[in-house]
Amino acid sequence: MAGGLDGRRVAILAADGVERVELEQPRQALDGVGARTVVVSIASGEIQARNQDLEDAGTFAVDELVDAVSVDDFDALLLPGGTVNPDKLRMEPAAVRFVRDFVQSGKPVASICHGPWNFVEADVARGRRLTSWPSVRTDLRNAGAEVVDEEVVTDGNITTSRSPDDLPAFCERIVQEFAGAGQPAGGPS
Repeated sequence: MAGGLDGRRVAILAADGVERVELEQPRQALDGVGARTVVVSIASGEIQARNQDLEDAGTFAVDELVDAVSVDDFDALLLPGGTVNPDKLRMEPAAVRFVRDFVQSGKPVASICHGPWNFVEADVARGRRLTSWPSVRTDLRNAGAEVVDEEVVTDGNITTSRSPDDLPAFCERIVQEFAGAGQPAGGPS
């Protein structure tokens, strides 16, 4: 499927505490088929990554600030996990609005592990079939989602997975879902 995402811009919304592998592996899968991934965050500079939430795992450069971008600038959205990352994002109105607007736009959105917490805060979980890290599932249920324990789940424009163990299936599915989404942002390139 080389080149399957040529010209597609994918926002990766993340903050300090992002689980490194959950940003890095999907980004590599998307870049590998021609996407242009853009790290969007709540503060400029770099975001601190973690391994298993506890160990320092280096940084990622921030490309854009969430309050300076629009859903119209991107073709798809990736929400990696880590417990601290989505907790920081859900406290920032611009990040919550970006997630809500993205889901409501119908463009594809993918989230893994603790990342689906963003759907709770954005009030877009209701009526959706989702999966996540086990500790997030009660919040998703309380927000009106049908929660399942499956490797990867796609419901409409939202794809979710449970944990880093699911990354191979998650990466394969998001490449398919993102490739099936209309014309690249800004029209044909």
